[in-house]
Order: sequence, then structure tokens, then C-alpha cells
Amino acid sequence: MKNTIKSTLALILALLLSLCLFACKNEPAETPDTDGSNAATGGGTIAPEGLWANATYLEDTSFGEGAKTVTVKVVAEGKSIIFTIKTDAETLGDALLAHNLIAGDEGQFGLYIKYVNGIRADYDLDKRYWNFTKNGEYMMTGVDGTAIADGEAYELTYAK
Repeated sequence: MKNTIKSTLALILALLLSLCLFACKNEPAETPDTDGSNAATGGGTIAPEGLWANATYLEDTSFGEGAKTVTVKVVAEGKSIIFTIKTDAETLGDALLAHNLIAGDEGQFGLYIKYVNGIRADYDLDKRYWNFTKNGEYMMTGVDGTAIADGEAYELTYAK
């Protein structure tokens, strides 16, 4: 009788372990079709990974109305997107803030950008920051102190 109970308990334990292993097994990554959809899941796109998992926008996007048009290229982890902003704002910071594309803290030197497109770079936490350039040249002002004119192009790059 004692052996039967031990055998039954061992069998139940083995079945539970097998069930747990089956439930936790790694599935292979699904590959997208050539049109960017995922046939295995019935369409749609593959979820972004890394920093871009928190991004608000994953594709080039246009915003606003106004007399001036500026572009802002956002670069992080080898991926980039471009925001095209039509605005009447005087500064780039005002144009970006109006569309919730950046967020940060006000400091003695102006706005310290911590979020761009929902992606966080906080030097105090992870020694990362947003590098601000215009046509590849470092800017001597922050976004909130940078006056804009029609046709200008800027970059915000995730950096360490």
C-alpha cells in the first residue's frame, strides 16, 4: 500500500513537472512576411524590442500646421525615425513639447530632455543622454533656446 502511494505521488509529480516545462518552453521567433505583416499571428507587425519597446511612434510621422516646417531625426539603437513638424512656434522646444515628443526637467540651463518619443535617457540613472545636433553639428543651445526657421533639420541621438 505504501509503495502504491509513493508510485502515485511520483507519477503526479512527474506529470506536473512535464506540464510546467511544456508551458514554459521558448517559442521560436516569428519571421515577418515580406510585406511586414506576420502571417503566423494573422497580420500586424512584430513588437519592437529594446528602447523602441517604449516608443510612442515607430514610423516617420508628421505633426501640426504652421508656416515653418522642421524635421527632427530621432536615433537610438541603430534605428531612426523622422518627425516632420509644421509649426508657428519660435523655438524647437516649443514645437516638440506641443506634440508631446519630448519631456524632461527644467534646470539652470533650460530643459534637460529625459524622454524623446517615449524613450528615456537619464544621465543620473544610466549615464545616457539625448545628443542634440543640427545637420550633424553639436548645438550650443538646448531645444528650448533654439530658434527655428523653415526647412531646418535637427537630430536627437540616444548617447552614452
